[in-house]
Amino acid sequence: MVVVAHGSRDPRALSTVRALLAKVRELRPGLPVHLGHIELNEPLLSDTLAALGDREAILVPLLLSRGYHVKRDIPEMAAESDVRARVAPALGPHPLLVEALYARLVEAGWRTRMDEPTRAESAVVLAAAGSRDPESKLDTSRTAHLLANRLGVPVVPAYATTAAPTVPDALAALAARGRTRVAVASYFTAPGRFATECAEAAPWIASAPLGTHPAMARLLLHRYDRMAATPVTTAPELASA
Repeated sequence: MVVVAHGSRDPRALSTVRALLAKVRELRPGLPVHLGHIELNEPLLSDTLAALGDREAILVPLLLSRGYHVKRDIPEMAAESDVRARVAPALGPHPLLVEALYARLVEAGWRTRMDEPTRAESAVVLAAAGSRDPESKLDTSRTAHLLANRLGVPVVPAYATTAAPTVPDALAALAARGRTRVAVASYFTAPGRFATECAEAAPWIASAPLGTHPAMARLLLHRYDRMAATPVTTAPELASA
């Protein structure tokens, strides 16, 4: 299993990813788990794949939605190596992500029970990185829908860059609708600039990135297991459920 992280200039991101992989290894002691980054951090994915020679490997993106990295970067880097590689789908949308998002919101101060007047003024902005790929935005919207069902309040997807609406715009739109008790749910795998900027925009509480929540380790293994059980002739998208 090769977990493919994006990479970040924030040193907290690398330490978070390493801690998450340690949880994966604890859950599956007999499984070799490697790390490769698309950019900015070592080891780079190309170096990790080169070290594996011509072994078989399943690459699991530590990315929350479809987009250029999942569709192009990772498959192309795999194709340039000698590894007999298959690429699993992005992590989201999936109920395990909702489990982690919900837990992070509760940790930040979200009430698990609230009266109707409080519920009527409450909402959540699901703050994601953003992508030009429309399928990425669709995936984030699906996660927002799942989280809204779990919380019983509106959940609006918003973005730190590239896509619209921005987090401040989403917050302003909710305030105009009378939703003044709004939490920002951090839809990021690890701390970094975008996660910090989104949290700073929160008018009330902001949750921590998903990071090392146990559901994240379980989801990585779920994606690995589904791809391992998928016939080689089957396209990765068919294993995304």
